[in-house]
Amino acid sequence: MTKLIQSLMYGLNLGSIYALTALGYTMVYGIIRMINFAHGDFIMVGGFTLFYTIPVMKNMGLPLWFAVVVAIGVCVVVGVLTEQIAYKPVRGQGSTTALITALGMSLVLENGALVLFGSAPRNVPPMFSLPTIELLGASIPGQTLLTLAIGIIVMVILSFFIKYTKLGKAMRAVPEDKVASTLVGINVNKIITITFAIGSGLAAIASMMYTTSYVSIKNELGISLGLKAFVAAVLGGIGSVAGAMIGGLLLGIVEILVKVYMLPGTYEAVTYLILIVVLLVRPTGLLGKAVSEKV
Repeated sequence: MTKLIQSLMYGLNLGSIYALTALGYTMVYGIIRMINFAHGDFIMVGGFTLFYTIPVMKNMGLPLWFAVVVAIGVCVVVGVLTEQIAYKPVRGQGSTTALITALGMSLVLENGALVLFGSAPRNVPPMFSLPTIELLGASIPGQTLLTLAIGIIVMVILSFFIKYTKLGKAMRAVPEDKVASTLVGINVNKIITITFAIGSGLAAIASMMYTTSYVSIKNELGISLGLKAFVAAVLGGIGSVAGAMIGGLLLGIVEILVKVYMLPGTYEAVTYLILIVVLLVRPTGLLGKAVSEKV
C-alpha cells in the first residue's frame, strides 16, 4: 500500500508536468487548429533560462523564484516571436504547411540551443529545499508535493480564466467563428498572440516543475517531453483544456505504475500504445468533440 501511494504521488507529479505542457498544445490547437510541435522546446528554453538565472538571483540575494519570473518572460518572448515570424504568415495555407512549419521551428530551437549551450546535460541548481514528508506511511520529497500543488493551482486558475473572464470568453469565441468574432469587436490576431503568450508562460512553469523534480536538462528535452504532452493532449481530447489536464495526469500515473510494477524499459512503448488505442477507439479523446468541416 505504501509503495502504491508513493507511486501515485510521483505519477501525479509527472502528470502535472505533462498536463501543463499539453495545455500549451491544446490552447493553440483550439484557437487556430494547428499543433505547435515547437511547444516542447519552449520548456527547454525555460530550463536553460533557469540554469543561468538561479545562480544570478542567489548571488544578488534575491528570492530564487524570481528566476521563474525571468523564465516566463523569456518563454513568452520566444513563443510570441515564433507565432509572429513563423506561424502567422502560414495561417490559412493548409494543415500540411502548418505542420512542416511547426516541425521546422522545433528544429530551429533545438539546434539553436545546441549551438549556444552544447549537447552535454546541465543540472539546474535547486530552487527549493524542503523536507521529506511522511504521507500514509510513504516518504514523499517536499519538492514533489510542492510542484504537484503548483501544477494543480495553475490549472485551476487557467480554467477559471478561460471560463469567466472577458479575455477567456474571447479565446473561446474565436475558434467557433472568426468572422462573427471580428464583427462583435474581437481582435482575432491579438487573441491568437495572447494565446501563444499564455501557452509559452505555462511552458516556463512546466520547466520549473520539471527541473525541480528531474534536475537535468539538455537541448533535446523538448522532443521527449513534447511528444509525451502531445499524447496526453490527444488522450484527453486535443482542444479541450480539461481534457489536457486529465490526459496529462492519467499518462503520468500510467508511466510511473509501469516503471514500478512492470518492466521499467517498457513505459515508452506503453505511452505510444495508449496513443494508438485512443486514436483507434476514440479519435476525439476522452473529452474532445468531433469538429465538422464547413463546405
